[in-house]
Amino acid sequence: MVWEIALFVIVVIIILASIRIVQQWETGVRFRLGRYKDTLQPGLRLVIPVLDSIRKIDMRILTIDIPRQQVITKDNVPVTINGVVYFKVVDAATAIIKVQDYIYAVSQYAQTALRDVAGGMSLDQVLGERENIGKDIEQIVEEASKNWGIEVTDIKLQDIDMPEDLKRLMSRQASSEREKRATIIKSEGDRMAAENLSKAATVMAKSPGAMQLRTLQTLDGLGPTASNTVVIAIPVEVMDLARNLDKMFGKKKR
Repeated sequence: MVWEIALFVIVVIIILASIRIVQQWETGVRFRLGRYKDTLQPGLRLVIPVLDSIRKIDMRILTIDIPRQQVITKDNVPVTINGVVYFKVVDAATAIIKVQDYIYAVSQYAQTALRDVAGGMSLDQVLGERENIGKDIEQIVEEASKNWGIEVTDIKLQDIDMPEDLKRLMSRQASSEREKRATIIKSEGDRMAAENLSKAATVMAKSPGAMQLRTLQTLDGLGPTASNTVVIAIPVEVMDLARNLDKMFGKKKR
């Protein structure tokens, strides 16, 4: 009876030790006596205790940071850049067998590629072409990691930090550019206003009653409030009389 119970317990322990559960987002890689046997898909799987060992690999998109890298740009400006790498494992067996630590390998390769790409560009290019830099780094890392069973989906730059004195210089330069554009726009507006005033003066000079109408329009625009006081030193009629007399005397002299 005791032997039967002991045998039953041993069988139960063996069965429990043989059961492996691979989650939906995982892939299991089975090694038998240290050699690659096969790849286990998600679900309930049975293995041979002692002989078999299982390595489970997360097949979801993984995210790793690219630590801050000190880079000297093509125009000898020191900048500090960091970023993030998005990748996933597409061949679990290859990722385990060919690379000791595929996450560390991708991180190191991305850091090296970041320094190489940013170091070959000027500061203005680094600041204005973040997306292109990320794509260039992605191509370099993808080319190396495709033999590791890894697929790089995207690489993004996060922060680009520069020395404080260079930041102040660039701020002053941007402010000067804005002032320059504002001055140009104002001068263009003044020129257009002068042209319009010249055209208006020509039209008013040709029409005898235009000046009177303009004067009345200006007075009407001042509003009916008591605080507005308008003093016309010379009435409009007197100005017209003087103009007519000048014309008459001018004809007599001729």
